[in-house]
Amino acid sequence: MPRHPIHRFWRSPALPFVESRIANDSVACYAPHSHDSLSIGAVDGGRSVFRHGGVCRPLSQGDMVLIPAGEVHACNPESDGQWSYQMLYLNPNWVRDVVGEMDAIDTAVLNRLPASTAPQHLHTRLTDLNRSLFGSAPAQDKEAELVLFVGDLFGSVQARRSRPLPGAARLRGVQAMIQARCAESLTLDEMAAQACMSRYHFVRSFKRAVGLTPHAWQLDQRIQRARHLLNQGMGLAEAALHLGFADQSHFQRAFKQRVAATPGDYVRNFLQD
Repeated sequence: MPRHPIHRFWRSPALPFVESRIANDSVACYAPHSHDSLSIGAVDGGRSVFRHGGVCRPLSQGDMVLIPAGEVHACNPESDGQWSYQMLYLNPNWVRDVVGEMDAIDTAVLNRLPASTAPQHLHTRLTDLNRSLFGSAPAQDKEAELVLFVGDLFGSVQARRSRPLPGAARLRGVQAMIQARCAESLTLDEMAAQACMSRYHFVRSFKRAVGLTPHAWQLDQRIQRARHLLNQGMGLAEAALHLGFADQSHFQRAFKQRVAATPGDYVRNFLQD
């Protein structure tokens, strides 16, 4: 018995340059159409037929397509069957800005990119990205993952992997800035500028050097400072406000994820000599 199709959509006012969609066991069919976005599609299950420029191409699980803005296309399940897929819609100007910040990248690639299939390993990357977008991660972390995905998709990643990580001293400078200003809403643009790097190079270098994205590390620094403030007798609500958390529930959740105890439990059970 066929399962009921599920369609989920994600968008955020904080990240207006991206939308995403996940469909499971869909039977919906599309007339030829276009988007004003750069569209990236991936087949998660079943089989479909991708039509573009008078050519039909069968797609199966793991296949991906890249569709430039304005290109007319259609992708539908094969023989009235069901299929599951993901779609990522990116503002071309935002993508062009990210790619244009990177060294030795021909930004014209976005203007002449044909609708085409992509390497299957990118299917895993897109799945991980959508897991982040549809999840509860802060918008800053989602932006960082998007920058990494786009940079790896359009950049010459292999050529850079053999090079040493750039700007170790600059990264340490950014870490010092984050520690000093961890309660502030630091933007990715601001941190990348401090490191004198493109957003892509900064996020990639920071994550490889530190093990976390910049904003995830900033959140970790907030919780470290919270422990000191609570030990000094500051109240829970005051500490949450002092450290820039949107509300006390966000503070409680972030604290428990890193300390394995709520702030209240931490204070009640903390023993001092």
